[in-house]
Amino acid sequence: MPEVHLIQPDGQRVTLDVPVGTSIMQAAVSAGVAGIVAECGGSCMCATCHVYVEEAALARLPPMLSTESEMLECTAGERRSNSRLSCQVKMTEDLAGLSFTLPESQ
Repeated sequence: MPEVHLIQPDGQRVTLDVPVGTSIMQAAVSAGVAGIVAECGGSCMCATCHVYVEEAALARLPPMLSTESEMLECTAGERRSNSRLSCQVKMTEDLAGLSFTLPESQ
């Protein structure tokens, strides 16, 4: 099973095994990772699963849909060029080893 790394604002790293097809948000919530609130349960309606993707890996992710881009305007943490909603990123073999950094607040 491919793994990803979630990096807390304090630098603490959490490594998760994520089944292919599962969103990064679902995996984080199932594992009890602090900092991923996921109020809407993955419906792209709340922006409480905001993450920063490592810049070098952005091209490996699926393109952002307009609904995700609109929700990223509502994040509590600063929106950056590498911001994504983890509910919209589904695990693939190509994403194995990727790191996502969590913002200070959701």
